[in-house]
Amino acid sequence: MEALTFAHSHVPLQHFARVNSSHFFIKTQVESQHKQKQEKKKKKTTFVATTSTKGTAEVSEKPSTVLTSREKPLKTSSSTPPLKKLSTESLQYESGYLGGVPDQFLRDATDDEREGIPNAMTYLTNILSSKVYDVAIESPLQYAAKLSERIGVNVLLKREDLQPVFSFKLRGAYNMMAKLSGDQLERGVICSSAGNHAQGVALAAQRLGCDAVIAMPVTTPEIKWKSVKRLGAKVVLVGDSYDEAQAYAKQRAEEEGRTFIPPFDHPDVIIGQGTVGMEIVRQAEEPLHAIFVPVGGGGLIAGIAAYVKLVCPQVKIIGVEPSDANAMALSLHHGQRIMLDQVGGFADGVAVKVVGEETFRLCRELIDGVVLVSRDAICASIKDMFEEKRSILEPAGALALAGAEAYCKYYGLKGETVVAITSGANMNFDRLRLVTELADVGRKREAVLATHMPEEPGSFKQFCELIGPMNITEFKYRYDASKKEALVLYRQVLLNFVGLHTVSELAAMVNRMESCQLRTMNLTTNDLVKDHLRHLMGGRSNVQNELLCRFVFPERPGALVKFLDTFSPRWNITLFHYRAQGETGANVLVGIQVPSSEMDEFRGCVDSLGYEYTDEMSNAAFRLLMQ
Repeated sequence: MEALTFAHSHVPLQHFARVNSSHFFIKTQVESQHKQKQEKKKKKTTFVATTSTKGTAEVSEKPSTVLTSREKPLKTSSSTPPLKKLSTESLQYESGYLGGVPDQFLRDATDDEREGIPNAMTYLTNILSSKVYDVAIESPLQYAAKLSERIGVNVLLKREDLQPVFSFKLRGAYNMMAKLSGDQLERGVICSSAGNHAQGVALAAQRLGCDAVIAMPVTTPEIKWKSVKRLGAKVVLVGDSYDEAQAYAKQRAEEEGRTFIPPFDHPDVIIGQGTVGMEIVRQAEEPLHAIFVPVGGGGLIAGIAAYVKLVCPQVKIIGVEPSDANAMALSLHHGQRIMLDQVGGFADGVAVKVVGEETFRLCRELIDGVVLVSRDAICASIKDMFEEKRSILEPAGALALAGAEAYCKYYGLKGETVVAITSGANMNFDRLRLVTELADVGRKREAVLATHMPEEPGSFKQFCELIGPMNITEFKYRYDASKKEALVLYRQVLLNFVGLHTVSELAAMVNRMESCQLRTMNLTTNDLVKDHLRHLMGGRSNVQNELLCRFVFPERPGALVKFLDTFSPRWNITLFHYRAQGETGANVLVGIQVPSSEMDEFRGCVDSLGYEYTDEMSNAAFRLLMQ
C-alpha cells in the first residue's frame, strides 16, 4: 500500500507505445482489414513523465548502511496533451448500481468494425501460454457459505490473497520479465511502487536471477520496504510521493539501460493478470452471472475480460472502485481517460489518478460497467472475509467482495452464482482499528445519530426510554448552562432478534424521538462526523472568519512543521484534530481564521503546500456539532 501525497503538478502523463514483438501480436485477417487504423496507432510517440526529485536513500543489503544523494532535476516533456481533470464527486451513483457502462456502439459493431475482437483473441492465446506458474499458484475458487446464505446468491471467492506475496500482482510482473531477453535480464529491471507490485517484481527477479531496483517514496513504512529487500531487491527511498518515485525510476532505467516494469499498462502485464480469468473459467462448476474485479489502473480487469469475454461472453465482467477513487468509471462515462484531481487513499492498492491507456481501451470494449462502494462497505467486507475464512484482506483486496454484495442487493439478484476476486492481503496492523470502527456501519448494523435534548431534569431518562431495546455503543454529552438544549451524539447497534439489520428499527426510533419534540438526525453516512467531529464533542465555539479544511498529512517527520511554516503565524489556527489512517497518511481536521479578503492568498499557500485537502465549510454537521 503506497503512501500518497498529492501536490498540484504539471507533469505529463506517461503514454506507452504499443509493443510490436513476435510473442505478442498475431496478424489476422481482421487486422489486415484495419491496416490503416493500426498503422496510425503505431505512430504514437512515447512520452516519459518526469519531475524533480527530493533526496534519495538507497537501502543496501546491509541494513545499517543508508546512502543519501541529490538527484539532478529531470526534464519535463511538454508535448503530451493534458488529460481532463475531474473530481470524484462529478460522478457518483448509488452503491450497487452498474454505472460507467461503455459506449453501446462498441457492442453493436460488426466483426469487421470492431477492433477489440482480434486484439482480445491475441491476449487470449498469450494468456493460455503464459509462464506465470513458474512463480504463482493457481489460487482456489472457494464457496463463501455464510455470505451466500445471507444475500441469497452463491458467492465464490477467487483467493488471490493466497499467492506467495499475498497479491495477484506477481502474475503480471513475472509474465513481462520472463519474456525479457538474456541481455535485458543482465542489465536488470526497475519499478516504482510502495505496495504489492514492488513485491511481485522483487520475487520475479529473484526467480529469474536478475538485479532489481525498487523505487519507493520516503514515506513508505519500514515493514514494506524491508519485505521487498528480503526478496533480494535493492530498495531506493526517493521523493515524497509515488509520482516522484516513478519519475526517478524511469530516469534511472534510461541511464542504466534497465527495463522499467509498469504496474498495469503493458500488454505482457495484462496477459499475466488475465490468467486469473482463465483459472476462474476452468474452476467454475456452474454457470456464472458475473465476475467482480477490483479496479485501480485496470490491468487485472482488462486481462480477465480479454479472456472471459471470448470464452464465456454471457458472463458479466464488472469492475469495482471506491467512490472516492473512481478513475475508470469516470473515464468510461466520458469516453476518454480522465485524471482525478484528488484520490481517496483508504483503499491505497487501487488509489490511481489515471487508468492505463491500453487497459482503458480493453475495458471500454469488453467490460460491462463499474460499481462504486463506500469506505464503510469495504470495511464491512473485510470483516465478512474474516468471519468467513479467518483471513484479513487489505482494503483493495476486499473491494470486489463489497461490490458483489452491493450489486446483488441493488438488483435483487437471487439464486445466481457470482465470483469476487479477493486480490490482496497486505494489511497493516495499525489500519485495523479504523476497519473495526466502520465495519458495522458499512453493513448497516450500526448507526451514528445526534439528538437535541432539553436541559431539564428527567430529559435524559425520557431519552433512554425512547431508545428502547436498541444497544448504544457510544454516547457523548456535555452540559452547557448557557443553552436550553443539549446535543447528544451516539452510536447504536441495529439488530433484530435473529441478528439481522432492520432499517425499520431505526426509523421507528427516530419517529418516537420526533413525536416527543426531540429533534434527531442520522449522521451515519457523514465521514467528517465519523473521523473527527464525534471525538470533538463539547468543544463548540463560534469563531469569526473560521475556515474548516481536511488535510492528508504524509506520515513522515517534518510534515507538521512544514504545515505550520506555511500558515503560521500568518493565520491563527483555531482547531486541530489528527486521525491516523495507516501508511496512507494522517487525516487532519484544521480550523484557520482567514478573512475573506485574504482567501486568494490562503489558497495559494494551500496549493504550494502540496498536501491533499478538502474544504469542509459546507458540511452541515460541523455547524451542528461544533458551532
